[in-house]
Amino acid sequence: MALRACGFIVFRRLVGSPPPPGNVEYLLLQTSYGEHHWTPPKGHVDPGEDDLTTALRETKEEAGLGAEHLRVLEGFAKKLRYEVRGRPKEVLYWLAELRDPGTVVTLSDEHQDYRWARLEDACALARYKDLQDTLREAHRHLEAQQD
Repeated sequence: MALRACGFIVFRRLVGSPPPPGNVEYLLLQTSYGEHHWTPPKGHVDPGEDDLTTALRETKEEAGLGAEHLRVLEGFAKKLRYEVRGRPKEVLYWLAELRDPGTVVTLSDEHQDYRWARLEDACALARYKDLQDTLREAHRHLEAQQD
């Protein structure tokens, strides 16, 4: 059975920046373990917990951003499948906007750094193609909403 995790691609819109979607930055967290890779906030589903609750709980635990800080966007959900140490893993991401772009991120011990980055910088940090594709797909979703 695949490990299952859920999280959010969190973004913020910067005031006084270029028009959308050029004013968008994505939140990536750098793990404090392993290869110190960069990832959106996410985590494993607890028994009896639904996926969206997991995403909210993990984002609060890992970045200090709770439901009161986020607006979950309709129409975007992306499932990634890959292997971790020889075991299948499935991660479901939703897209969530930070309501106040000035909200401070508070990291848990699981992460050593965080960065807000525009799309291409976020993709460079992300390193893994499936996550890069997911970030680009999220960005296209935001662009389509501007039309």
